[in-house]
Amino acid sequence: MEEIQQGTGNFVRALARLVVCAVVAITFAVSSGSALELDREGASQYIQPPYQLGELLDGGIYELINLDGRVAGYAFETQPLAPLPGFSGAPINLFVILTLEGRLIDVDIVSHNEPIFVSGLGEAPFQDFIAQYKGYSITDSLVIGVPYGDQGSGSSLVYLDGVTKATASVRIAHETLLAAALKVAREKIEGIGGRAAAEPNLEYTEALTWEQLVEEGIAGRRVVTNREVDDAFAETIWADDDPIAKDEPDAVYLDLWVVDLGPPSVAEAILEPDSLRQLRNFRELSPEDEPILVIDAGRHGLVTEEFVRNTSPDLITASQDGLPISLRDADLDIELREGIPGEYAMILRTDRRLGFDPTSEWSLSVRAVREHGSFRPEIGTVDFALAHKTDERFFIRDEPPEPVPVWRQAMDARAGDLIVLAGGLAMLVPLLLLGQSRLAGFRYFTVFRLAILAGVIGFVGWWGQGQLSIATVLGVVRGMFEGQSLAFLLYDPFSLLIWGVVVLTFIIWGRGFFCGWMCPFGAMQEFMHHAGRLLRLPQIRVPDRIDRWLVKFKYVVLASLVALVFVAPAYLDAAIEVEPFKTAVTTFFVREWYFVAYCVGLLLLSMVVFKGFCRYVCPLGAVMAIGGFLRLRDWIPRRDVCGSPCQLCRVKCNYNAIKPAGGIRYDECFQCLDCVTIHDDDTQCVPLVLAKRGRQL
Repeated sequence: MEEIQQGTGNFVRALARLVVCAVVAITFAVSSGSALELDREGASQYIQPPYQLGELLDGGIYELINLDGRVAGYAFETQPLAPLPGFSGAPINLFVILTLEGRLIDVDIVSHNEPIFVSGLGEAPFQDFIAQYKGYSITDSLVIGVPYGDQGSGSSLVYLDGVTKATASVRIAHETLLAAALKVAREKIEGIGGRAAAEPNLEYTEALTWEQLVEEGIAGRRVVTNREVDDAFAETIWADDDPIAKDEPDAVYLDLWVVDLGPPSVAEAILEPDSLRQLRNFRELSPEDEPILVIDAGRHGLVTEEFVRNTSPDLITASQDGLPISLRDADLDIELREGIPGEYAMILRTDRRLGFDPTSEWSLSVRAVREHGSFRPEIGTVDFALAHKTDERFFIRDEPPEPVPVWRQAMDARAGDLIVLAGGLAMLVPLLLLGQSRLAGFRYFTVFRLAILAGVIGFVGWWGQGQLSIATVLGVVRGMFEGQSLAFLLYDPFSLLIWGVVVLTFIIWGRGFFCGWMCPFGAMQEFMHHAGRLLRLPQIRVPDRIDRWLVKFKYVVLASLVALVFVAPAYLDAAIEVEPFKTAVTTFFVREWYFVAYCVGLLLLSMVVFKGFCRYVCPLGAVMAIGGFLRLRDWIPRRDVCGSPCQLCRVKCNYNAIKPAGGIRYDECFQCLDCVTIHDDDTQCVPLVLAKRGRQL
C-alpha cells in the first residue's frame, strides 16, 4: 500500500510539473505571438521617435508629444470616429497620426474584414495603398485614380493609386480616413465644436423663383472679368498669354453661380421637371450626399477637355473652415428652367458625413490656367473663390438624443438572457439554502446535479459567455491601484449578475456555490470524471501529504498574477492563459494548437484526478477560497462521531475537503452535497445504520 501511495505521489508531482511547464510555455507563446490590442501599449507600437503618446482625450484620441514635451499632433483609431461600414459590413479600422498642421505623419491598418484582401489579393496591395497617404495634408484634394490627359501642375488634385478589383474597399478606406481625420481636425485643430449635422428637410415646401433665389443669396454668384484675370497674372511670364483678355478687358471671363439643390423647394425652382425627376431617382446619390449645382455663364467653363465624367472636377475645389470638401461629378445631364443664365452647368455631390455643413459658409474655387511656351509649356494657375451658404430654414438638425449609458445598452441587449439567468439563480439558491438535505437525499440527485451542470455549460458558458475569470479580479485590482473607473464591470451585466450572487453566497457557503454549481469549466471537468468512471479508468486519489501542498499551488499562481499587475502588466494577458476558460468556453476550442492541447489535457486529467485543475491550479478558485472567509456559518451538518471513529464521509469526498478529525475544510469544499447525502441516509451513515440496529459507535 505504501508503494502504491509513493508511486501515486510521484505521478502527481510529475503531473504538477507538466502543468507548470505548460503554463510557462503558453505564457511565452502568447507574449510573443498575440494579436496587438490597441490599449495605450498597443497604440504606442505605431508611434516612432521623436514622438510618443500623451494624454488620452475624449473620443479615444491621444495627444502626440514631441521631444520638447509639447503637443505636436494627435493619434487615433478611425473606427470610433468614423465607423463607416466596409464592403463586408464591418468598419475598416486605421491608426492615423496627424500633425497640428493637418499633415499625415503615418497611417496603418489596425483591422479590417474586406473579403478581397482577406481571401483574395492578400494584404500587400492594401498596405501599399494606405502607405500613400504618408506625408500628405488633409487639406490636399486627395482623390483615388489617375489623372486623365496632360493635366500637369494645372490640376489641383492629388491622385492616389487605387487597387484593381478592390475599388469599393479602397474608397471606403479613403472615406474612413478622411472622415475621422477631418473630425479630429475640426474638434482639436480648428477648435470647431460638435454641432449636429444639417440635412435637407424633405417635408419643407416653399414656392420660389430664380429671382427670389438670387435676391436671398440662395443662388450665389461671382463675376470675374478679363481684367481681373490679367491683374492676377500681372508681372508673371503668363501676363500676355490670353489675347482675348487684352482685346476685351471688361468682358466677362467667369460668371460663376452656385446653388445647393438638396432642399426640394430650391431644386424645383431650378430644374425642369424631367431633370428634377432624374435627380430624385438618381440611384448613385445617397441620402448623405448633398447635390451642388455649379453654373458658368462666362467663357471660362467648369472643367478641362480632359475631364472624365463621374470623377472629381479638375478645375473646381471647395473648402470649409480651412479643410477641403470632397466633390465628385454626379454625371447627370440636366436642363435648367427658362430664364436661368449659363452655358455650362454640372451637378457635383459631396458627402455630409465627411463634415460638410451647407448652412455654414463654405468656399467654392475655380482655377484659371494659363500656359506659356509651345514646347513643354509652363503652367500658371490662379484661383477665384465664391463664398456661399444656404439658409437654415431649408434644413433640419437632428440633435443627438441623450446617449444611453453603456451599461444600460448592455442590459437592454441581454435582457432575455438576464431574465433566464436571474430566474435560474432565484430557484437554485433557495433550493440549496432551504432544501439542502431533501435535495441531497433525492433519489435522482446525481441526475439532477448533472442536468444543472449541463445547463451551466450550455447556457451560462457557451451561450451567455458568463464564465467568470481571474481577468476581472485583476482588472479591478489594477483599476483601484491606478485610480481608474471600474465602470467596465457594467459592460457585461450577465457576468456581473453571477459575480453579485457569488459574492453574496460567500456569506452562506464560501466558495462552494460558484465552484460547485456555476463554473462552466468546472462542470466540464465533472462530466469528464463521470466519463472516466464509465470507462473504468483508474481513479487516482492524491495522498494527504501531497494534497496539502498541491492545494496551495493555486495561491502561488494567484500571487504571481497579482504581482504581474504591478511589475510587468504587459505580460498579464499572456499569463492569464493559465485559465483554460477562453479556450473551452469563449472560443469553443477553436484556437492555436497549444491552447487547445493545454485545455484538453486538463479535461483528460479530470478523468483520473477529480477536478485537478480546480483544486490545485485555478487562480479564480483561490480568489473564491479567500472570499469564503466571509462565511458566517458551518452549513454542513456533523456529528460527534464524525472523524472519530467514523471516516466514511472523508473517504467518499472526492475533493479531500474533510479533515481526519471530521471537520470540513470549507476553503476546499465544492458543495457537491455527497457528505450531506451520507449524513442523512440511514443506509449509508454508519452511526445511523448502527442506531437502526440498536447499537452505537
